[in-house]
Amino acid sequence: MRIAGLDLAVDPLASELPGWRAKVGIEQWRIAADQCRQSGGRLVALWASDRRTPDDPPCVSAAYALAPGLLWLSLPLEDAAAGYPDISRFFAPAGRMQRALADLSGWRAIGAEDTRPWLNHGAWPAHYLPLRNGARGDECFPDQALTDYAFVKVAGDGVHEIPVGPVHAGIIEPGHFRFSIVGEKVLRLEERLGYVHKGIEKRFEGLDPSAACRLAGRVSGDSTVAYAWAWSMAFESSQQVCVPQRAAWLRALMLERERVANHLGDLGALGNDAAFAFGLAQFSRMKEDWLRLNAEIFGHRFLMDRVVPGGVACDPDGTALRRLVAQCDAIEAEVREMHSIYDEHSGLQDRFVSTGRVTADLARRLGLCGMAGRASGLGGDLRAAYPWPPYTELEFRMAQAVDGDVAARVQVRFDEVVESMRLLRLICARLAGGAVATPIPAPSRSAVGFGWVECWRGDVFVALELDATGAIARCHCHDPSWQNWPVLEHAVIGNIVPDFPLINKSFNLSYSGQDL
Repeated sequence: MRIAGLDLAVDPLASELPGWRAKVGIEQWRIAADQCRQSGGRLVALWASDRRTPDDPPCVSAAYALAPGLLWLSLPLEDAAAGYPDISRFFAPAGRMQRALADLSGWRAIGAEDTRPWLNHGAWPAHYLPLRNGARGDECFPDQALTDYAFVKVAGDGVHEIPVGPVHAGIIEPGHFRFSIVGEKVLRLEERLGYVHKGIEKRFEGLDPSAACRLAGRVSGDSTVAYAWAWSMAFESSQQVCVPQRAAWLRALMLERERVANHLGDLGALGNDAAFAFGLAQFSRMKEDWLRLNAEIFGHRFLMDRVVPGGVACDPDGTALRRLVAQCDAIEAEVREMHSIYDEHSGLQDRFVSTGRVTADLARRLGLCGMAGRASGLGGDLRAAYPWPPYTELEFRMAQAVDGDVAARVQVRFDEVVESMRLLRLICARLAGGAVATPIPAPSRSAVGFGWVECWRGDVFVALELDATGAIARCHCHDPSWQNWPVLEHAVIGNIVPDFPLINKSFNLSYSGQDL
């Protein structure tokens, strides 16, 4: 099959989304990255697997989003000590993914410019590789010293450094930001994440499907529906199982409610970061009402554990659906009113417009994705590019802006809330009867599958590999924040230090999704 200018022996992946898998050699790995870039594709994820049989060597895998669908390339490492070719020169987001891969599995990208540790802050010695065969995952190294990180130094007259974090006020997760400034103007920002590495990818090994789905839903708590759906999609595709129609539509209903909840919270926080406390008060109230109805109808404020392998664990009746529609009507009216207030408030617009701008060209070169990418004029919404049920029947309308600043990201959030309300009404009106789950027999053979879901932040990806007994041998979960955190470093350049919280919140990236 010819994909992105490559002639590959591909195996179709049984999924609701178009996808193919192929094994490649060292030279094909490099050429494939170049061809995917030239054809307008983008890197979705990069990870490694340590195989469990002598005739099946370790491999490095990359997933690319191309016009026809998803291409999963695997490079067997016949000589593991030799590493694999660097692809960060073709796809900038690969840099940190390759560094994380080296920390966890030991194989290094040959030719990469940045080889500093990323996830390992000194919690384990360099010779210990958490995702290699032989690692139990519960080892402890109490005498291991924390390591210093080689931040890039900026020198010059009047240049100062401001270290922020890793511990922050409030309840957000830890992340360190090193600003190089002249006066209040930011010359450079460098991030350091990975402070709360949780060992999730190792924990997946051997779990039964239900427990694994629960774990996936806790990768990043604000995207629990998206992760649980992506994991379930990967498992269901590996077993070639189709979920009932009603279950698929209920999954979409919960995904859109998750999207609305996060946008409501962030729109309020963005107002607050620009000294408009009224916005925070109003959107916080709306979000709280939204979450309380989640709890009443679905049994959990944030919809955790509602998506399960084979379907969903909830089945709202007609009365509940009418309550959901009524809430959409009420909240949408208030959101539209707040949108007018935000647009007409000169103080907010002074802070939003031109702040933290990411041009379309820069966004494309750095691989910006999801909501932030759409605010910089890029496309890239799975619900439009590769619609799967029920989005195949909902005529989804993608929100987009072109200016790439805080104002544009705010605009996209407002538009996405309104579009999600429209989708929610359609889902409630067209929801068919029938079962909400189908039983899936325990797997008993080797298989692979992938899941790919557009969460509120961007596309969540899950790659699943089962061993010969049907047990989970490898599960890689990927958050869109991997692509977008490096872009934030560029978005803040040339802005003043007090605008960083505003710019940061306009992206609202996941720390947790980085620390698997």
